[in-house]
Amino acid sequence: MMKTGLVWFRNDLRVADNYSLSKSILENDRVIAVYCFDPRSFAVGQYGFKKTEKYRAKFLLETVIELKKNLAKLNITLFIYHSKPEEIIPDLIYEYAVDNVYSQKEWTPEELDVAVSIKGKISNLNLNWVESYDQFLFHPDDIPFKWQGIPKVFTQFRKLCEKSVAVRPLVSLGSLLPANIAPDIISNTASDTRATYIPTLQDLGFDDFTTDPRSAFPFKGGEQEALARVQNYFWNTKNISRYKTTRNGLVGIDYSSKLSAWLANGSISPRTLYFELLKYEQEVEKNESTYWLVFELIWRDFFKYISIKHGDDLFKIGGILNKDYEWSTDKRRIQQWISGETREAFVNANMLELMKTGFMSNRGRQNVASFFAKELTLDWRIGAAYFESLLIDYDVHSNYGNWLYVAGVGNDPRDRKFNIQTQSQRYDPRQTYTSLWLQPTLF
Repeated sequence: MMKTGLVWFRNDLRVADNYSLSKSILENDRVIAVYCFDPRSFAVGQYGFKKTEKYRAKFLLETVIELKKNLAKLNITLFIYHSKPEEIIPDLIYEYAVDNVYSQKEWTPEELDVAVSIKGKISNLNLNWVESYDQFLFHPDDIPFKWQGIPKVFTQFRKLCEKSVAVRPLVSLGSLLPANIAPDIISNTASDTRATYIPTLQDLGFDDFTTDPRSAFPFKGGEQEALARVQNYFWNTKNISRYKTTRNGLVGIDYSSKLSAWLANGSISPRTLYFELLKYEQEVEKNESTYWLVFELIWRDFFKYISIKHGDDLFKIGGILNKDYEWSTDKRRIQQWISGETREAFVNANMLELMKTGFMSNRGRQNVASFFAKELTLDWRIGAAYFESLLIDYDVHSNYGNWLYVAGVGNDPRDRKFNIQTQSQRYDPRQTYTSLWLQPTLF
């Protein structure tokens, strides 16, 4: 009897090293796939910002367009809808007599609620639902801790994982391809009320735009774009060999790897980066800078594990420490921060870069977040929501984990506060960056 598998793509928008895709091909005679541009992801959230603004929306569209092409090479059709997943996926399961569903496992509330809703609508079926943790460097089954035993401090987590955990090998599709899907079972006609199509930026509620020429992130979305960036940053320029000394830069595309956006939506896996880095270290050189990229990938893992451990506390005002600070919601000060009209030029420059490009350096993020929470004493969740809206490389765990950290309600044992002027003098001593963004009429 022919078995049909359905891959529900979420934040794992790649073909290479994709456990759900690989397993679906191995276990089924026929594979179909689905991706939903959930309207809730583009709606205004509780703090007054769209959950996804135009920069990440465009990057996502580019990614899904490429994913569809890459899946077509495997004879897999990607159904694409501008609808809620729970309104689409149950119907697909029934219509195509799906036996097995595969998806990346998520655990934050909004993502979890969607999966629960879908499962509720198909609970009467004898269906196998396979969820996998496929977004980690160190797999959850391999780390030397139970969930509640995840260390509070990153250094302890890192050292224990580096000592005892091996990164799992890449998942390969090999030569296994699913059978061709008979053309008569897929309808793309206008009369089909569920006809699959890729929405435009306008469909998602945005006007088209051109990339600001000053942008440090002028890249497009998609798996091939991610691999091209790795090729250039590692092999063509060998910039990875200088990563630790340049990573606090502010201007240009090469002061850091810029891989975070592709990692965030799963266009590339952390394992792919890890093994490419090992190859680089074997063939070119191994130094503190090459290690530092792994160090950053472990930070990314750490925030995901903190999210699993603490659940909804990640989004509460008291954070994971349940601290009772006095927070303000002064709209005037919030708007000044957003618009780059504070008393600190360095903060203003960074906020204008974010507003006009959807990107900001890690150094900039630390400074503007510290200023928001520690200087202006504004409710840190509002700043986190603004970042969520604007950032091309938004990742729920890293974003909220970092905001907790900076606001003093997370994993920073020192509860530090950035001296903005000192930071500006150290990282922008000639005011090159600040002038770039505070004199926009020059461009």
